[in-house]
Amino acid sequence: MNAPDKIFLPDIQSTPDTRQLAIQQVGVKGLRYPLLLRTPAGERATVAEFAMTVALPPEVKGTHMSRFVEILERPRAALAPADFLAVLGDTLVRLDARSGRIEARFPYFIEKRAPVSGVASLLDYDVAIVAEQLPDAAPRLTLEITAAATSLCPCSKKISAYGAHNQRSHLTLRAQLRPGQEDRLSIEALVRLAEEEASCEVFGLLKRPDEKWVTERAYDNPKFVEDLVRDIALRLMAEPAVAAWTVASENFESIHNHSAYAELHGVNA
Repeated sequence: MNAPDKIFLPDIQSTPDTRQLAIQQVGVKGLRYPLLLRTPAGERATVAEFAMTVALPPEVKGTHMSRFVEILERPRAALAPADFLAVLGDTLVRLDARSGRIEARFPYFIEKRAPVSGVASLLDYDVAIVAEQLPDAAPRLTLEITAAATSLCPCSKKISAYGAHNQRSHLTLRAQLRPGQEDRLSIEALVRLAEEEASCEVFGLLKRPDEKWVTERAYDNPKFVEDLVRDIALRLMAEPAVAAWTVASENFESIHNHSAYAELHGVNA
């Protein structure tokens, strides 16, 4: 049996819709894809979970979901965070949309050296890159990192004859970058900023002299959860490439069965 040269398949998504309701975001979510990042330290391979959406006009019935995957399938070189704006631009053209959003969340590994022995190990961080285009506005890029750190309670240290309770904290920093300065703040720089304001940073591998160092470092640098977000906020406020920011800390308490939490956000002049 010979197949016909052409088979007409109706495109229901492109038919008119009579309900006259625009949709702000429609697309795909939970799409896992390989991602090759270009960083100051070289190329880094990871696997990202993408959410890709566009706005849909009220007269259009549906968007073309397959086109989001086609965009990810296009051959391209390693991407720097700022390149996500170009990918978003391609998405808007391909979907014939005025506004849209691309979010990629992925694990990111940084090699760290222990403070005394110098032994090297990898530490993982949760990272997100978000590119957004709103109607009649400049496109914007946001970097988000979550870094684990140690926090030691100032009150516990003050009232105890010896020792002080400490906990592991998750520090989440979200920085919206100024247009034209998207390449001025790297993932590594944002991680470093968070770690420097903790009681002590954490490492993947420590020897006994390193363990002594990190224990004493945290003891000499106690911070409440409120101290953490305020100190990090001051650093973000001083970053010229940052237009708006959010910082949050969740301290997984060692003497309670709940977390301590603080969040602070602002806009830079």
